[in-house]
Amino acid sequence: MTPALSELRTERLWLRASNPALADAACDYYRRNREPHARWNPPQPASMFTAEGQRERLAASADAIAAGTLIGWWLFLPDAPDRALGQIHLSQMARAPFCNAMLGYSIDAANEGQGLMREALAAVLADAFNERVGLRRVQANVRPENTRSLALLDRLGFEREGLAREYLFIDGAWRDHVLTALRAPGWPADRAPT
Repeated sequence: MTPALSELRTERLWLRASNPALADAACDYYRRNREPHARWNPPQPASMFTAEGQRERLAASADAIAAGTLIGWWLFLPDAPDRALGQIHLSQMARAPFCNAMLGYSIDAANEGQGLMREALAAVLADAFNERVGLRRVQANVRPENTRSLALLDRLGFEREGLAREYLFIDGAWRDHVLTALRAPGWPADRAPT
C-alpha cells in the first residue's frame, strides 16, 4: 500500500480522508442522523454525538490510516464543504494472504435515493482495488431488512455469500446479517498477493 490520499473527487462529491479537523462536521452528521440510523447501527456511546468524542475517534482513525489498517472517507458536496453527507470506511484491512477489508457506509437520511452513495462507493472501491491499496476482496454485511443497502451492493457487483445469524446487537436485539463480498476485477485466482 502506498501513502494515503487526503481526498477523492467524483462528479458530484468531495471525499475527504478521516482526520480530527472534521470533528465538527462528523458530530453534526451523527446528531442529524441519530434517529434515522438507529435501526441499522449498534448502540452508540454518548461521545459519538460530541465534537470532542469525534475528535478522539477521528484521531484514532488517522492513526489506523497511517498504520494501513483503515481507510476512512467523509462525503461533502463541493459547495458545502462544512456539512458532511455521509461516511465510508474500509476497516479490518488485512494483507497477504487475505487482502481483505470490511466495508461500512452511511448517508444522511435527507440525501438517500440520489445516487450519491453509489457514486462515492464506486470511487472508494476503485481505489481499494488499485495498486495503491491492493485489496483483492471487500466484504459488506447488511441486515436483511435493509433492502435499499442490499440493492446498492447488488448494483455495485457484490455477491451474497451467506447469512450470519444473530450477528450484531442492533435496535434492542441480536440481528441477522447478509454477508456479501466483491472481488477485485481482473485479479486471476492464481495470482499471489503483492
